[in-house]
Amino acid sequence: MTEMMTKEDVTAMILSAKKTTGITWEEIADKISMSPVWTHSAAMGMNAFPPDKAALMVKVMGLPQEAESALSESPTKIWEQAVPTDPCIYRFYEIVGVYGPTLKALIQEKFGDGIMSAIDFDMTVTRVENLKGDRVKVEMSGKYLGYNSW
Repeated sequence: MTEMMTKEDVTAMILSAKKTTGITWEEIADKISMSPVWTHSAAMGMNAFPPDKAALMVKVMGLPQEAESALSESPTKIWEQAVPTDPCIYRFYEIVGVYGPTLKALIQEKFGDGIMSAIDFDMTVTRVENLKGDRVKVEMSGKYLGYNSW
């Protein structure tokens, strides 16, 4: 009896294939008609590929057929560190730490008591040329979800 392939197994295969081929996340996303942000997140096991996108990902990355089912599984989202040490990821924690209460206050002023969905959500990352040094532009858009009273 063979063991089932896990999301972690498939992630390792995707990263290996990406390194071997030199393909970018933008190129992978284009080939499966999804956004690069979502494609990377799903490839890292944080989202489930719809079955048709899982099949395309297997084809694009040259993965074994068994990888399809792992790619389509619902994820269990677990972060291993309370505060990450990677400088790029840490800066996003810093942004939320400094501006989180401000974002919450502004969202609630404009919409009421609620949150921005991270499920009905999209995000883009773009490079903006600037004479003082290029800038990273991160745009997020999530459905507003009001809290219910009962």
